[in-house]
Amino acid sequence: MNTATDQAAHSADEAWYIHSSGAYREPRQTSVTEVLRLLGADMDAESRRWANSIELPLWRIPAGTTFLRADDLADAIHVVRFGYFKIIKIAEDGYQQVRGLAGPGDVLGFEGAALGRHPLEVAALDDCSVIAVPLSELRTLRHQSQPFDNALMRALGEQLAHAGDTASLMAPVAAEARLARFVLWMSARMAAHGESPRRFLLRMSRRDIANLLAVAHETISRSFSQMVECGYLKVDGREVEILDLAALQACSLSTRREKVEVARRPGSQRSATPAAVDFTNQQLQAVL
Repeated sequence: MNTATDQAAHSADEAWYIHSSGAYREPRQTSVTEVLRLLGADMDAESRRWANSIELPLWRIPAGTTFLRADDLADAIHVVRFGYFKIIKIAEDGYQQVRGLAGPGDVLGFEGAALGRHPLEVAALDDCSVIAVPLSELRTLRHQSQPFDNALMRALGEQLAHAGDTASLMAPVAAEARLARFVLWMSARMAAHGESPRRFLLRMSRRDIANLLAVAHETISRSFSQMVECGYLKVDGREVEILDLAALQACSLSTRREKVEVARRPGSQRSATPAAVDFTNQQLQAVL
């Protein structure tokens, strides 16, 4: 079997950083077949034989670990096997802005492939596993396999679209509309990953959600409580269940900056009045 172990090996400094951060390379490897499966590629018999012949390294990242750091040299892209990551933009003054969420089938570090260094930080919200695709091998793999090339371009295009969706969450509307849009966005992401769109776990903390939506932490907690009181949601810790999808969608469509009037839902106790990635198409072309 061909192997990408040598090409995927980090420099001594980079290997020390990865090890000291808590992430570690697994002793076993996986084939390109798993990458294609995660990216949703269509494979014929010839493509499968080719993919089975090439191995790539696996990395395990414990929850709470910062896997990629802003301004570190980029030497690989990483395809998420399982678990979820939050994407963070760090301003010059050190302020950390949550910019999105990445889960199974998403590609981490593709911005760094174009820029040479990672512009964003990536931190694990769960115990995660990723497949490393060395940049030194990426062009060769793309040229050798049209399914691989097509799947990668589709995945990167989808992530650019997701970045636009994330930016819309911070539009200048009432906090309740932002939260409703966030819950619907999470629902769509869960559905895309084969999970329930109605009942799911919020990997991000309330503070991270508030940071993403550019509102106060207390505002997010209050808005969740009011949506529960009105019967839109059921919330148990970080587990959320959508009870009234139509009402939630109506709330998300408000474009007013002032507070959104949340109507009473039959059966509720009382009415309540609730209190993007910097990456251009030109840079994407540089990767592809």
